[in-house]
Amino acid sequence: MDDLWWLVAASVPPLEVAWVVFAAVYIVLQRRSAPATMAWIFALAFFPLIGVLLYAIIGPRRYDRRKRRRARAAAAINQTTRIDAHPSEDGTPDVSQLCRLLERTVGRAGRPRRAHLKLFYDGKAKYDALEEAIRGAGRHIHMEYYIWEPDRIGTRIRDRLVERAKAGVEVRVLLDGFGSSKAHSEFWEPLRQAGGQVRRFNELTIMKWRPRMVNFRTHRKIAVIDGVIGFTGGMNVTDVHTSEFSGDEAWRDTHVELRGGAVKGLQMVFFEDWHYAGGDAPEVDRYLPEVGSFEYGPHVVQVVSSGPDENLDAIHKLFFTAIAGAEQRVQLTTPYFVPDETVLNALNAAALGGIDVTILVPSGGDAPFVAAAARTYYPELLEAGVKIYEHPDPPVLHAKTLVVDDLAVIGTANTDNRSFRLNFEVVAAVHDVAVADQLAEKLKEDLERSKRVTLAALERAPIVRRLYSSVARLFSPLL
Repeated sequence: MDDLWWLVAASVPPLEVAWVVFAAVYIVLQRRSAPATMAWIFALAFFPLIGVLLYAIIGPRRYDRRKRRRARAAAAINQTTRIDAHPSEDGTPDVSQLCRLLERTVGRAGRPRRAHLKLFYDGKAKYDALEEAIRGAGRHIHMEYYIWEPDRIGTRIRDRLVERAKAGVEVRVLLDGFGSSKAHSEFWEPLRQAGGQVRRFNELTIMKWRPRMVNFRTHRKIAVIDGVIGFTGGMNVTDVHTSEFSGDEAWRDTHVELRGGAVKGLQMVFFEDWHYAGGDAPEVDRYLPEVGSFEYGPHVVQVVSSGPDENLDAIHKLFFTAIAGAEQRVQLTTPYFVPDETVLNALNAAALGGIDVTILVPSGGDAPFVAAAARTYYPELLEAGVKIYEHPDPPVLHAKTLVVDDLAVIGTANTDNRSFRLNFEVVAAVHDVAVADQLAEKLKEDLERSKRVTLAALERAPIVRRLYSSVARLFSPLL
């Protein structure tokens, strides 16, 4: 027996070494960022049981099943050649190298197209416009949301969809399986009874439990009506976004309505996700209006989507390329600021080069742990000349916008690793100085009620707060 215990004890160190080597090689081959690579190697090497469990749930960055389905959906869409048979008919110019970059990384959905555009900063105005568009729908309505709550606004919009479905309009609703879990099956039964369809994206149920899918959520907010009216931005379907039900505590957010050719991009993104969630491939060309069937607007817009089913990280490339090429101004508003080294360096370089760089973040927001991690990035940015402001709560700051010179970006993506590489996101990149100036004016208004961050204030922070922020930063690859 003593010999057996000696043999077991003697074999443990070699097994530990073998495990560490295996874990290190496995993680390194995934080509993650250096901080993420080191974090996972550390977790797997020193806390193997916990590390393996965490990795099974939140570790995977890409997955082949979605990639194959996405390829089939994209192929089905690309077969509909008439949707852009003559893209020059609308007179949309290839306005910049950035346009070409986005189209090449996103595909046909990211092609520059023209549209009319309207910005919303309060949920009431956005929901009123959305309901008006729904009431006027004659052929189809497609909606995809991360969060759809069964509250007053959620129920009201569902009922509008039921009305149109009863009138013969095709209605499709795609919900994230985690974010919209409160809107259970019974909530959607009236829409199904009326002929509408509802699907879940990576549903989290006992029967469909797949640990590798838990970390991948659709964070997109898309609404497309008849293929010519589209909405996207930071607002989910919930009472917290509208002053009608939340009063002065309604979240400060930004959303955009598009009318015209640029809506095609939102429609294509929706159908790729719909195809993945259900496996069928609808006749997409029926839902993409032909050239000339709508009025082209004055704004050049590109719909940019990205997710863990592709390796190009299009939205991350958009942020980095735009900031790195800035000539006059960079204005970033984000509720979650946990930048990777690339974006952080671009912001620092822009400020050091004399560009006016301003960042607006919440003082706490709806995720204080993320806000704590964000503060660890402030000193380096402040020393480079970046101006950082914290928006007081309430209302919670939830807007996700970027202004770089004449470019305006409005969408669902936060400035963090989760949005850049783990979530499915979508933004509208608008190449128009008038729209950029609108967002700049709104930022100016927000800054009037915000507090500017200084190095002196950061240094005076209690040691407990600084320690908490430093610990939070350790989780930055997951935030």
